[in-house]
Amino acid sequence: MERLGATGTEPLASSQVAILRIASDSIRSHMQITVLLFASYADTLGANSIALDLHPGATAGDALDRVRSLANGGRTRLPSRPMLAVNERYARPEHVLASGDEVAIIPPVAGG
Repeated sequence: MERLGATGTEPLASSQVAILRIASDSIRSHMQITVLLFASYADTLGANSIALDLHPGATAGDALDRVRSLANGGRTRLPSRPMLAVNERYARPEHVLASGDEVAIIPPVAGG
């Protein structure tokens, strides 16, 4: 298959094809998810939700680690074992995410 240049008539140089491949690979090398934040996580980050770019194959635990690192560079103490939900279903940290997933981080609740 011959790739055509900007005018659609001349073939692309091999360096241009390589650039296209790199650009195509970088598009596929990330996925975006939405993270819903509650209680201390929302207070610390100053938002109820954030968008994260993660690598394909990332887990809910990876998303949690990323959020924790965003909280004042990881120096802020946050509950270490919050509940996680992916697309409104409770999930374990090893749950593999897909692009467009929604991850909720639910800290422990005190009271009675």
